[in-house]
Amino acid sequence: MSVGAGLGVAVREYPLATGPCDYLLFVDRKACGVIEAKPEGVTLSGVAEQASRYQHQLPAHLSAWGDPLRFDYEASASEILFSDRADAAQRSRYLFGFHRPETLHEWLKSGSSLRARLTTLPPLIAEGLRDCQVEAITALEASLAEGKPRALVQMTMGAGKTFTAATQAYRLLAHGGAKRILFLVDRNNLGRQTLKEFQAYRPPGTGRLFTELYNVQRLGPAGLDPNASVVISTIQRVYAQLAEEELSEEDEEASGYEADAAPAKQVVYNAALPPETFDFVIVDECHRSIYGNWRQVLEYFDAFTIGLTATPSVHTLGYFQKNLVAEYPYERSVIDGVNVPFEVFRIRTEIGERGGKIDAGYTVARRDRHTRRQRYEELSEDVVYSATDLDRSVIAPNQIRLILQTFRDTLPTELFPGRTEVPKTLIFAKDDHHAEEIVHIAREVFGKGNDFAKKITYAADDPEKLIAEFRNSYNPRIAVTVDMIATGTDIKPLEVLIFLRDVRSSLYFEQMKGRGVRSLGFADLKTVTPDARDKKERFVLIDAVGVTETVKQVAKPLERKRDIGFEKLLEHVASGRADADLVSTLAGRLASLAKKLAPEDHAEIEAASGGQTLHDMASRLLDSIDNDKVEAETPPPATDEAMEQTGQRMREEALRVLADGPKLRRLLVDLKKQSELYIDEFTRDAVIATGFDEKAARETVAKFSDFLDQHQDELTALTILYGKPARLARLTYESIEELRHALAKPPWLLEPVSIWAAYKRLSEGKITADPARVLTDIVALVRYALGQRDTLQPLSADMAGRFNLWLGREKTAGRDYGPEQLGWLEAIRDHLAANIDLSLRDLQEQPGFVERGGVIAARRAFGDRLNTIIEELPEALVA
Repeated sequence: MSVGAGLGVAVREYPLATGPCDYLLFVDRKACGVIEAKPEGVTLSGVAEQASRYQHQLPAHLSAWGDPLRFDYEASASEILFSDRADAAQRSRYLFGFHRPETLHEWLKSGSSLRARLTTLPPLIAEGLRDCQVEAITALEASLAEGKPRALVQMTMGAGKTFTAATQAYRLLAHGGAKRILFLVDRNNLGRQTLKEFQAYRPPGTGRLFTELYNVQRLGPAGLDPNASVVISTIQRVYAQLAEEELSEEDEEASGYEADAAPAKQVVYNAALPPETFDFVIVDECHRSIYGNWRQVLEYFDAFTIGLTATPSVHTLGYFQKNLVAEYPYERSVIDGVNVPFEVFRIRTEIGERGGKIDAGYTVARRDRHTRRQRYEELSEDVVYSATDLDRSVIAPNQIRLILQTFRDTLPTELFPGRTEVPKTLIFAKDDHHAEEIVHIAREVFGKGNDFAKKITYAADDPEKLIAEFRNSYNPRIAVTVDMIATGTDIKPLEVLIFLRDVRSSLYFEQMKGRGVRSLGFADLKTVTPDARDKKERFVLIDAVGVTETVKQVAKPLERKRDIGFEKLLEHVASGRADADLVSTLAGRLASLAKKLAPEDHAEIEAASGGQTLHDMASRLLDSIDNDKVEAETPPPATDEAMEQTGQRMREEALRVLADGPKLRRLLVDLKKQSELYIDEFTRDAVIATGFDEKAARETVAKFSDFLDQHQDELTALTILYGKPARLARLTYESIEELRHALAKPPWLLEPVSIWAAYKRLSEGKITADPARVLTDIVALVRYALGQRDTLQPLSADMAGRFNLWLGREKTAGRDYGPEQLGWLEAIRDHLAANIDLSLRDLQEQPGFVERGGVIAARRAFGDRLNTIIEELPEALVA
């Protein structure tokens, strides 16, 4: 026996006080542990007690690192268990392979263990951290202190997961004595972005950059830098290093979110990258395959595994043993102002919904996918294709062109009223060929040059430079990608996402949607989008393929009841309503309002609420519909019925400050009205209408007629327009809004613009007027459908004649109006043409009246007759 034969020596059948152990381990000539070996198939957990007995009562002549011995291994041909007495709680854990003698030597010389040090980390310096980041780090360190091998942190997109990880990495290295941390990313370009964030990070209290304190490496073909403390890599690269295989950088670029199932990767021991290489593995937003076919790569390392995700799946929760230590969902981030909400704008086209057909006899172009060479072929039979074949087996440039034309035409009217510049827009394509087609058509539709729209895919020249330009420069305005910037890539000025591809994975869709959620201040937004009028307050998701309808598990907009006005919402609260949809919607509205108010407005709210801020109110509302918080507040046993009762109580308590505060409600309504300079009303687009054939137009008109028949006794506006005696009353804005929303609901899915287009198409040129694209278009449509009007024209045209008749009657009655009064009357006429009704409050609050001096100026102009005019004129013009 020669214990000096190497740094580490294992001596078989060494005699000890309780009998010979299978192997006694020596490091640097001194005994440090034992190995108890068993045949394959024997369960090892019961063998630990036997190994433990060998560690005590060492012979006097035996030179050892301590008594009892520190390390014990239990091993068979297929499993290895290991425990360390220096740990805070000695607990066996599975290993892929035995530790190297050099590793054990370092641990022995340190006199402590990583797991012991994790129980004594110093308090976190919270300065510069968001509350959600403090919560995540605190909860994660509590889990690590308990020795739990896996922990999952859920933080929504834009909440600063990488910054949180950098802070945690610094604490583990500086205070926990960790040697090396592996940071796994989904794709190579995210690795580059992560490296930049580590390079910019300054640990609190150090006055230095992270990279001045510790080496950070992006793992590449050259292999591991032994001096690196943080290693950033894709899991493909780590596997290639273990398997000693070649891997090109291009192979690291594609996201695995939608990758087809692949066989599990088999890993073998690699002495150049032993299992103890990393103490921690941080997995950032990796797809489910990392816990499936790549799982053994993760389990190769003797390391804690920390998951960071915005969208935890069943697979993810299962891998992390349901140890979800912190949650910060998208809805909470909107309340906190970290992220912005989104709106879905749906575009439907005939081809996009139903596919198409190319008739036999036509000569069509055929393009080779690989070489892009084109040849022409005369079809001998019809080619029928479905919507799912689009841009895969069939390319329909006219369909892409129509969608982009619709986007262009609705930008200044419906999507971003008053704006002239194209907002920063990201289009998701199906593949590189599809992206190429979109880029060329986008330049053509907008009449711009090459800089305006660019393709950012792995096939593009210098995609990193293009991403930087898209993020920081005026051009490109439109970027088209497949999946290079679908996940993780941070481009804050983005205000529009257009989906020209469907997505199979709900998690991937959430990640793609996350590209638009980042908030951005006014000055920064204006730098790249000069006509921006305020900070980024929301983004628009344009769905041209039904992606929001086919994907089931997606984050819902916080506002679930967008059809209810803010004032009406507060009226519901005052009347005692406290359901979850109302609470969620109100939380979103309050959070949105908080961003628009001046400091003095916030002070006024706090005074009226007894000290609560809008953020406090919104947070309490959100807590009351958070199932975890409701469960925590429910006395055991937490049955469904008990949780429902607790949730109801929490919702009522959260709403009480508003329900019992009429002055606060009035104040909030007033502040909201003065803060809303622009109104964005999203309605379904008319793309199908622009492409209607006669059959489709007839179907739309028939559907509209059926709708009127079925709802004539249910909807207030229809009972009035039908002239039902029992419901004779004046039309109101609210009654027309109710009618519009009923039209838009399944199974009808009708929009005034498309109904108008259908009537116009069937009129054989008799209808020439276009809709005014205001709410009152519905009134004109109903009257035309009921035969009350001979032609279809906007209400404003009908009102012009009625207004002149009314003026004539007034003159006959001896009431002649001067220029100032006529100006007021014309303003009232124009208001009625768009809004159908009028009140004194409108005279005080609507911009068109405010600029004339409001209700005071109106009273000065008309005196006591003002109330009569407000009563008579709507009846005369709208009837």
